[in-house]
Amino acid sequence: MNAPTSHTDDFQQLTLALSKGRIFEETLPLLEAAGIRVSEDPEKSRKLIIGTNDPNIRVIIVRASDVPTYVQYGAADFGVAGKDVLQEHGGAGLYQPIDLQIAQCRMSVAVSEGFDYARAVRQGARLRVATKYTEIARNHFASKGVHIDLIKLYGSMELAPLVGLSDAIVDLVSTGNTLRANHLIEVEHIMDISSRLVVNQAALKLKRLRLQPILDAFASVAGA
Repeated sequence: MNAPTSHTDDFQQLTLALSKGRIFEETLPLLEAAGIRVSEDPEKSRKLIIGTNDPNIRVIIVRASDVPTYVQYGAADFGVAGKDVLQEHGGAGLYQPIDLQIAQCRMSVAVSEGFDYARAVRQGARLRVATKYTEIARNHFASKGVHIDLIKLYGSMELAPLVGLSDAIVDLVSTGNTLRANHLIEVEHIMDISSRLVVNQAALKLKRLRLQPILDAFASVAGA
């Protein structure tokens, strides 16, 4: 007769949620500081679950906007998500101990060259704003007392003002090259964006011995 299965081993398994691209690349040095090396490059592999040099730590590759959801519901113990994603998600059920200071950019309002944004806002006109960051946009314009009609898009935000879909866009800006190439200009800075470590609250209690050294290593590199 087999002995009952212990849950101790379950508590030792850690799952980290990451998205492809800039966040993944800039998280690698943080993982190295914690002694964790990812076994494969997600850009070259179709695998969605990737192992590491530690058999009890794995990485799952998800969409950036889904990282907080995987962590909130315990499908991942911890993850890395941008402030923009966390603002849209709301942060429910998440512990956010560290601003990692990676994947830095800014959230801005942009309009077509020649559009008099200041005049439109001052006159109290109702603006059509295209964005995928609806909560951030809604809160920003509400704080200014500006009435807006939100148009949710998932990509090619810069196209919206050019074809008359919107008066303005709210989007992430890094270098500003894409805006300039499409004859758009930044007219308002909403907030600076960087990526943060998020931890499932239950995992922080049940797996603290495994998680804390990793959190400390991340914090030391972020602080430096």
